[in-house]
This record gives sequence, structure tokens and C-alpha cells, in this order.
Amino acid sequence: MWKKQSVRVLVAVAAVLLFGAGNAARAAPAADGFGTQAGDTPVAVANVTTHQFTVDIGGVVKAMPASMGKPGHETPLGTFHVLEKFRSMVMDSSTYGVPVDSPEGYRLEVEYAVRITWSGIFVHSAPWSVDSQGYANVSHGCINLSPENARWFFDNVNVGDAVTVVD
Repeated sequence: MWKKQSVRVLVAVAAVLLFGAGNAARAAPAADGFGTQAGDTPVAVANVTTHQFTVDIGGVVKAMPASMGKPGHETPLGTFHVLEKFRSMVMDSSTYGVPVDSPEGYRLEVEYAVRITWSGIFVHSAPWSVDSQGYANVSHGCINLSPENARWFFDNVNVGDAVTVVD
């Protein structure tokens, strides 16, 4: 497992060195090894205010209810590129300085995790927040989707595709 992760990191570092930080995600080959390249335009727009995640992939448009970062853990605004994808992974708040046993701490397995920042922001399945999706921002910064919507996004997005977060 660590070898696969190390290769992904090396590919990302090489892309930054070769193409510059602003173009690295667009120029780097996909971490999945299938050679998919970045999309030319954003494929997804997450609206923090309306709690919507709208995806346009090849003319297929889906609007999905979402939950983003709650106060104190806001989802960063801007355009990001898909860096890597994990069918399943463990997310642990101690990786960014919040102890697991604190009131804001967590350690849980999530499915359909799509990384959009190296600081730990993902689009992922969050069945625990489905009742808030479309209505309130309750996450620690990630973009939470229902399991069905997260799977669809995971299955259709490519490494390098753009995700824009707006207010």
C-alpha cells in the first residue's frame, strides 16, 4: 500500500517540478495508471450557500444536495483538481491536529473518497449527514454527499478534473 501511495506522491511532485504548481494537476498523468488527463473545464461546482453540488460530465448534468464545512471548519473556496481517488479509506482527525477523543475528533471509514486538496479536503460519501445535505453545512471541511451520489461522482470523475467551490 505504501508503495502505491509513494508513487502517487512522486508523480505529483514531478508534475509540480516540470509544469509548475498551477499546472501540475492538469499535466500529471492519472494516479490510476490509465492515462486519463485533466478536463478542460470544471466538472463540478460546490455551492457552500445553497448546499448544492452540481456535476457536468460530458453533458450529463446532476445536481446533488451536499453538506460542506461548518463554521470553524469551512470548505475552502476556489478551483481545485482531483488528485486521487479511494474506493474506501479511513479518515482520522488527528492527521490535522484534532485528537480523535476530543469533541470534534473522529476516526471513521468512508467510501468513494475523491481528494481535491493535499491538506485533506475530499468529496466523499457521508451517510451520517444525509439529513443535513441540501440544508446545512455540518462537515469538517469536506464535501459530503449521499452514498449513491458519491458513488456516481467517484465512478465518473477523473484525476485532474476541476472542482470549484463557491460561496
